[in-house]
Amino acid sequence: MDTSAEQPSPDQPAAERMARIGRPWQWLILLTISALFAGALELAALPAALLIGPMLAAIVAGTNGATVRVPRLLFGSAQAIVGCLVAASISADIFPVFYREWPLLLGVVIATVAASSLLGWLISRWRILPGTTAVWGSSPGAATAMVLMAGAFGADQRLVAFMQYLRVIFVSMTAAVVAKMWVDTSGIEIPPIIWFPPIDAQAFTATIGIALVGGLVGKLCRLPSPFFLGTFIFGSVIHLGLGVEMQLPQWLLAVSYAMVGWSIGLNFTRPILRHATRALPQIIASIMALIAFCGGLAFLISHLLGIDPLTAYLATSPGGMDSVAIIAAAAQNVDISFVMALQSARFLIVLLVGPSVARLVARSIRD
Repeated sequence: MDTSAEQPSPDQPAAERMARIGRPWQWLILLTISALFAGALELAALPAALLIGPMLAAIVAGTNGATVRVPRLLFGSAQAIVGCLVAASISADIFPVFYREWPLLLGVVIATVAASSLLGWLISRWRILPGTTAVWGSSPGAATAMVLMAGAFGADQRLVAFMQYLRVIFVSMTAAVVAKMWVDTSGIEIPPIIWFPPIDAQAFTATIGIALVGGLVGKLCRLPSPFFLGTFIFGSVIHLGLGVEMQLPQWLLAVSYAMVGWSIGLNFTRPILRHATRALPQIIASIMALIAFCGGLAFLISHLLGIDPLTAYLATSPGGMDSVAIIAAAAQNVDISFVMALQSARFLIVLLVGPSVARLVARSIRD
């Protein structure tokens, strides 16, 4: 049997060696590395482990010549599931807080979006990253949503993902450190993940139906990132307007996150990875500047309005909403309704105005 196809020649570039492996073996290697990375990130209690782990594994595979790609149908389905997750996370309980505190919430959100847009503009203006990539990558929140929409608006989805998930990690770890100054979480146990919960037939069927109809509506309306945005809009209307509950079991989220992570990571090449690494100091500096700016907003809110300092800090934290919610729930003196109201307000406004802001900043860069 001729094995020459399985043995790369010594002069073959290392970046092409994985291309010589059969596609089933490539998938097996990708799945194995993804499980190892995701497991390590989960053990380290880092946020978005189920998405970042597969994305890192796909970057390793992609930069070593992997030829496998996630089918478009599966990628679109994964985006629709993420849209359901975002829609289901919006609670009607935050609206009373919006009503009472809307000038404050709106002012803080506008200031945060303006600061992040300025940082993105500077990174683009100084040609550290190309085009509108830095604008999308600097967006303060809705990381997965921004990555999914960025590609539809001409930004480099790979570099946007690099910036967004790096910010999520930095913001979440900073929030945890700050919270440690006020809250003793040593005795609090993180609840175990239930991978295969009992399926609620009605809620699960509603979830799949919303994903299917929302994706179709997005395509018919020609929305950017139609599967995500169409499902998010349709799901929000159904969830809030009709009170329909959705069920998103952990196994379904894990599969969806893996599809999104693989789709992004497999498109990385060695030149792209080198470019991202060269820009790393500036990206980290912009992230820390945004965290410091939001910390300054928290200081002003706390002193001017008499709000608890930790409540103010968690409320203004630029992203990592899931991690912020966990930290806020662990603290008895934190006003979690205020925290989640401000986090949700920023999340929704970023989703709604993000594309317009990115186009506006891009136009100013070209001019």
